[in-house]
Amino acid sequence: MYLTQALKRADQINGKQIATQDGDRIRTWSESIERISKLAGAMEKLGFSDNDRSAILSLNSDRYFEALYAAVWAGGIFVPINTRLAPPEIEFWLNDSESSILFVDKAFAEIVEKLRSEGKIPSVKEIIYMSDGDCPKNMHNYENILKESSKIEDKLRCKDDIAGLFYTGGTTGRSKGVMLSHTNLVSNSFNTITALNIPTNARWLHAAPMFHIADVTGAIAITHIAGQHYFIPSYTPEGVLRSFQDYSITDTLLVPTMINMLVHHPDINKYDLSSLRQIAYGASPMPESVIIKAMEVIPKCKFTHAYGMTECAPLITSAGPDCHVFDGPKANLFKSTGVAVPGVEVKIIDENDNEVPRGEVGEVAARGPNVMLGYWRQKELSDKALLNGWMHTGDGGYMNEEGYVYIVDRVKDMIISGGENIYSAEVENAIYQLDGVIECAVIGIPNEEWGETVHAIVRKDPNKNINEDEVISHSKDLIAGFKCPKSVSFRDEPMPLSGAGKILKTTLREPFWKGHDKQVS
Repeated sequence: MYLTQALKRADQINGKQIATQDGDRIRTWSESIERISKLAGAMEKLGFSDNDRSAILSLNSDRYFEALYAAVWAGGIFVPINTRLAPPEIEFWLNDSESSILFVDKAFAEIVEKLRSEGKIPSVKEIIYMSDGDCPKNMHNYENILKESSKIEDKLRCKDDIAGLFYTGGTTGRSKGVMLSHTNLVSNSFNTITALNIPTNARWLHAAPMFHIADVTGAIAITHIAGQHYFIPSYTPEGVLRSFQDYSITDTLLVPTMINMLVHHPDINKYDLSSLRQIAYGASPMPESVIIKAMEVIPKCKFTHAYGMTECAPLITSAGPDCHVFDGPKANLFKSTGVAVPGVEVKIIDENDNEVPRGEVGEVAARGPNVMLGYWRQKELSDKALLNGWMHTGDGGYMNEEGYVYIVDRVKDMIISGGENIYSAEVENAIYQLDGVIECAVIGIPNEEWGETVHAIVRKDPNKNINEDEVISHSKDLIAGFKCPKSVSFRDEPMPLSGAGKILKTTLREPFWKGHDKQVS
């Protein structure tokens, strides 16, 4: 299995048809594969070689799509960078991956130039500017290097060669690079095509951020069926609705927060959404009221709940349109995450890795060709996550007699807000750097719009006058804004502790989740 095979097939069977459209820029599959092979040649001229890493810090675009495939065509590994990170986090991702080439657009060029001028990203040797207009000094203009380059032959990386390095927050406060191989990503794309029943004439809208594994899944799956890709820079309800109408979009993937904003948009009925075939959703729990509203507002569109994680490339289970019904034997099964997708095994295990009886809550574990190779240069964490050949997801759930998986809580202290994974330890590490903080615990609390928001509970030095605004502003200097606490409460007494001396976050969460049937929204 290798990613670039899909490009060659698309050119062979659908070469003259649209491959990508970004605003007024339209490329056929034949044009796309030529551009990708020339971009790979340009990267090679810049010193890029086998197993080198190429990072991308950019909003969505057709050039983002080309840069992903060019990296592996040139024999290397692509590293998508979260566009919501703070500069110190961008610096860490680039240095940890030792990325030698960085693709950047106008939105982030100033941040990158500052990091480079301060000598903070020494591994980055060359920067390629992806936007139109004047190219900053000491960067290469994307279209110019394409014009000056020749096509090169595909390096044919395949099977267990690393294709992508996807960083995710770490439970220890350090981001982890998830190593996904060609086999991982290709097998997952086949599962995605099957689970979403994607037709060969699909017109896919890239509205979710392309740094996220969920949207990369769409990019690879649509390429495998030689469909059509459409791009908008970032999500807005108006931009998505207009794209649905103007491009006659058939399929897309959105996180629940996006769907919530979409279906409550006051002008949704003014747009022609008749082309919409299916919206897949995932990356965070879907509030029941939101999916019911979506089914009412866009009645001809089908919905599929996709559950997974970056470490599984990402798809593990899916609940298709047949589960999004209110009558019959499958009524209300949309409340589950569905059943294991083809080729993936799922089981619910106890703390000793023994499978628990159906209906009993345990940790969700998965095994299959989609499961990661491990964490980049973190063998101990890799061995722990992949214990006995099974990926331990950290999600608590149960499986019913028919094999449907229900997520009820999280084993790890991870908060999911608007589809973004936020690890409490990372936020706590930032808050602890504020003078006067004695103890800190970060938890997720319910929020109607975002699913959960970050809340910090702080015990402070009684001689220090720390307030909520100070904690929040301090955090914003160190970590991305979306990770920072949105609210802070203070306590005088020590945090409740377990027998092992760990803070009992379950106890701290209880007052906020009172009246909810599970401690995850």
